[in-house]
Amino acid sequence: MQTVICMKWGKAYGPEYANKLHSMVKRNTARPLRFICFTDDASGLDPEIEALPLPPITLPPSHQWKAWRKISLWQRELAGLSGDFLFLDLDLVVTGSIDGFFDFMPEKTYCVIENWTQMGEGIGNTSVFRLRVGAHPEVFDRLSADPKAAFAKYRNSQTFASRTITSMTYWPAEWCVSFKHTLIPRWPLNFIKTPPLPVETRVVCFTGLPNPDQARDGQWPSKRKAWWKGLYKHVRPTPWIAEHWR
Repeated sequence: MQTVICMKWGKAYGPEYANKLHSMVKRNTARPLRFICFTDDASGLDPEIEALPLPPITLPPSHQWKAWRKISLWQRELAGLSGDFLFLDLDLVVTGSIDGFFDFMPEKTYCVIENWTQMGEGIGNTSVFRLRVGAHPEVFDRLSADPKAAFAKYRNSQTFASRTITSMTYWPAEWCVSFKHTLIPRWPLNFIKTPPLPVETRVVCFTGLPNPDQARDGQWPSKRKAWWKGLYKHVRPTPWIAEHWR
């Protein structure tokens, strides 16, 4: 039995994101699957998804509903689970088999993406990671002991985890790619070329904008104060997203 976990809270992503993620994972595994969504609102989730309450964690109101909540997965006890689980962010597209994520270096207790924008700096991107339950409680314990110190020193939760954890292993680089940082052609080719999907890719991650539906349709919404950035932030409609993100 392979356990895959996602987390959903607030209104940023509706149940359709969890449902599509579950559907993609089911199509891309040949093994028995337990799919868990830790959430504060289970309405609209597919009946095959095991909805569980968000793991407890004490955070100040300013950070209670930010990605720092992921650190709750590092506590010693996690909803009665044991062994390894694979965590997947909601806003990604599964394009190949996930079984290799469980088979890869099975002796390792924490496997993660090497962050695309910080190569060589020892930072894991937690869009896709495998963790052994209870193997690294120091991450949860350190944050719980002094969250304000963690927020002051580290810009985000994945940097905090990377600087705290005692052992970290990276996935093969070709397995997990960033749509924005890996696949979109450089300017000005992004205006005339559709982002490719390499055959070795298993997961495409969507960090920031655009989201999968926006990239599928060739849209790059702007939240920028600098209007001129829109002159080069562009993506062509990307049909292969629709093929997989369903």
